[in-house]
Amino acid sequence: MASSGTIPTLDDLGDVAGKRVLVRTDFNVPLATHDDGPATITDDFRIRAALPTIEWLTERDAQVVCASHLGRPKGRPDERYSMDPVRERLAELAPGVELRENLRFDPREEANDPSFTTELIDGVDLYVNDAFGASHRAHASIVGPPAEIPSAMGRLLQREVEVLLGLRERPKRPFVAVLGGAKISDKLGVIEALLTNVDALVIGGAMCFTFFAAQGKPIGDSLFEPDQVDYCAKLLRSGGTIHLPDDITGLDADGQFATYGTRLPGGAKGFDIGPGSAAAFSDVIMDSRTVFWNGPMGMFEDERFEAGTRTVAEAMAATKAFTVVGGGDSAAAMAQFGLADDIDHVSTGGGASLELLELGDLPGLKALRSAPNASAANAAEDA
Repeated sequence: MASSGTIPTLDDLGDVAGKRVLVRTDFNVPLATHDDGPATITDDFRIRAALPTIEWLTERDAQVVCASHLGRPKGRPDERYSMDPVRERLAELAPGVELRENLRFDPREEANDPSFTTELIDGVDLYVNDAFGASHRAHASIVGPPAEIPSAMGRLLQREVEVLLGLRERPKRPFVAVLGGAKISDKLGVIEALLTNVDALVIGGAMCFTFFAAQGKPIGDSLFEPDQVDYCAKLLRSGGTIHLPDDITGLDADGQFATYGTRLPGGAKGFDIGPGSAAAFSDVIMDSRTVFWNGPMGMFEDERFEAGTRTVAEAMAATKAFTVVGGGDSAAAMAQFGLADDIDHVSTGGGASLELLELGDLPGLKALRSAPNASAANAAEDA
């Protein structure tokens, strides 16, 4: 790990029987709103992912209180982001477990206000962070409690750390990273970090058009980032193995579906990698021993432009390599195509997975290493 010190695990909490334990979960689940009734959960993956930790505690007679954020209510109560649908589902999966209201209804959460931490841990004996997807945020519920009470990482967070730091420090080779999505600016740091570690970097999604622009190729009216063109040119000169698409599907100037090479005419817009690129990217994936994927290959929500993402997803599911999907839209795509169960590790955090790969550490992990019981965990590891 990038920083020294042991992160306490659940076993480092000691006897939890009769203890009140605050578990910071990531129940930021997708919701469907309805005109004639309350919102409903469309995917309960993040709730189910927390069950191993919750069950470990309840089986040992701890009183579990969960706390999570949901959506972006901007520091004030908003019924659209009420935890009620989550509370209802949690009651079905883990009866008797309490769930507090949305943490981000209070502006002190994102401001990391110590007074909010004090309120969160009032009457609480122990703290467990199992919210990997929020552990790259220095928010009150993430970094506050470990400074005050004995703390540990939950089973989900522990698994995320083991898998992602394993990619960073000891991947089986060839190690391939597949990156997609709209903006290269969202992935600047992780691209640089990966290029020093991977054997090949595969670029899809709208990100590829900024690379095309750096090569001097016309991209029509496709989405790209003008301020990142020089950076992409620098990456292309770096000597690393970067695979870019050889063909693109999208719409022509008249709005009709069209397939192009890597030079798009005026008025055309690219929305997906083409079939040749999808096949080539799949070959790279199949020849690897470790694959990390973050970001779709195109606008897969539209069935006209789902083929590239689907083909890559199918390769991820079929390869014998150790496969990791870095949360966010990539995880949603795997679920949409019914392939999530064929992946070795689907991360619960998109931004957190990228930051951990880039930096080797997260604010939430740093906080746990400084918990009151962390020194005992270190001593146990050294013994």
